[in-house]
Amino acid sequence: MSRVLVLGGSRSGKSAHAESLLAGRADVTYLATSAPRPEDDEWAARVATHRARRPATWTTLETTAPSDLLRGGAVLVDSVTTWVSALMDEVGLWDEQPGSAGRLAARVEELVGAWTTTAAHVVAVSDEVGLGVVPATRAGRLFRDTLGGVNQRLAGTADDVWFVVAGLPQRLR
Repeated sequence: MSRVLVLGGSRSGKSAHAESLLAGRADVTYLATSAPRPEDDEWAARVATHRARRPATWTTLETTAPSDLLRGGAVLVDSVTTWVSALMDEVGLWDEQPGSAGRLAARVEELVGAWTTTAAHVVAVSDEVGLGVVPATRAGRLFRDTLGGVNQRLAGTADDVWFVVAGLPQRLR
């Protein structure tokens, strides 16, 4: 069992690096955490590129359930970024529904709890969103802050942490 976190900016090569860390393994479950967007051709092309890189022996599971980290074998989470965005949507945070902040905190606790207790070898990919400008909207700042907090918590208990810049992976721990 080990937990590996791969951070980087958008289009930095972090997913390809994460996949390379699992090269040669046939027992990988790929947790795709983004909801399908059939009306978005550009997003569909990105998803297709990711699918084409995966070995045929890997199993893909589209999910945002933290309990899906509690599997055996190897798990690749791509990505924590889209997972946090989906959780924010699921709890009604974007619409500022009453109690949504508490529901989000509970879902984040489930995610971090599953990360720290899983018996699987997990490699998780996440964007490092705190390196850019301060988002202009409340929702943007809330997303950045939430993801930054999740990244810190995952990194704090990870066995290895990588930061990928311009396709160059740098081991942080």
